[in-house]
Amino acid sequence: MQARHQDMSDEQLMQAYCLGDAPAFDALYARHEGPLFRFVRRVLGQALAAQADEVFQDCWLRIVNNRVSFSSEIGKWKTWAYSIAHHLALDRLRTSGREISVDESETQSGTERLEWLQAGMDLSHHSAEDTAHWRAAGQQLLQCLEALPAVQRAVFLMHHEDGATLEELAQALELGFETVKSRLRYALQKLRNCMQGYLQAGGLM
Repeated sequence: MQARHQDMSDEQLMQAYCLGDAPAFDALYARHEGPLFRFVRRVLGQALAAQADEVFQDCWLRIVNNRVSFSSEIGKWKTWAYSIAHHLALDRLRTSGREISVDESETQSGTERLEWLQAGMDLSHHSAEDTAHWRAAGQQLLQCLEALPAVQRAVFLMHHEDGATLEELAQALELGFETVKSRLRYALQKLRNCMQGYLQAGGLM
């Protein structure tokens, strides 16, 4: 990665690549390779884990082939790329006839993905005991995520991990704003209900 690329935004890198700057694409790939692969793997689940690499590569191929269709005016590059991964992963799930499952190897970062839940319930934790409890709760959250319908789970991941706004999701997924809002609301409610017993048992609610 060239030094000048490190300070460029995703959108600037994509624009530079479209103008013939091949190293700009290398920088973009290096920046998002890990997170995008984890997203694909989580959506596909453990049952289709062997196909995660193929879908991941298809995603980047689609990004390259559709590069001229990207414009920063339509939103963030990251949301655009994740929407491509979202469609490819759901297509693979549909053709396989399988439900989404969660890759067990993702449990290590469960604590980070619980931040939204703590904030939403006005919870905080400071002691070593509470920290350990929340870390363990990450595994429970992933089991709750596994139980979500595929479309709700994908929207939840794009919103809470990619940081896409509801407006960006609606545009990227070509869905109505209220549809995206409903999917996210139902997903959050199901996750809260699923987690409630665990959190109560730990004395944190």
